[in-house]
Amino acid sequence: MATPGFAQERAAADTELVGELMAFHGSKAIVDVMTTHCYETTGLDSAYEDAAANWYLRNIGYLDLADRVIERLGGGSEGQRQAAETYGGSQIMSAYNQAASKERFCRAFLEQIESEALDIDQQLPDVLKRAQDISAS
Repeated sequence: MATPGFAQERAAADTELVGELMAFHGSKAIVDVMTTHCYETTGLDSAYEDAAANWYLRNIGYLDLADRVIERLGGGSEGQRQAAETYGGSQIMSAYNQAASKERFCRAFLEQIESEALDIDQQLPDVLKRAQDISAS
């Protein structure tokens, strides 16, 4: 039988992991927001739409895994996913707004997506591994 202290530690660890898994959705928001913005501001260059679609196809399994594990751990708090998405989107737009050259920023961002550097397995490998372990148990 688990001691009350252990149960509290486990609950805290689960809550922390849920928050970390929400970052997967924050990553999706970053890609969605920036590819849409760059698409619209670079004369409708379809490379941005293609990159976003390819990112999604490479990462949909990780997003689904995150949702399954979040549910298994008791779910996130109301609005937590929206907060992660909003945070991700606002952070990338802040970086964009500070860039000296918006066009160079968009091109560099596109290169990051196409090189798979912004994929969840590259950005959050430890959290992904923990989610995979929980899902497999």
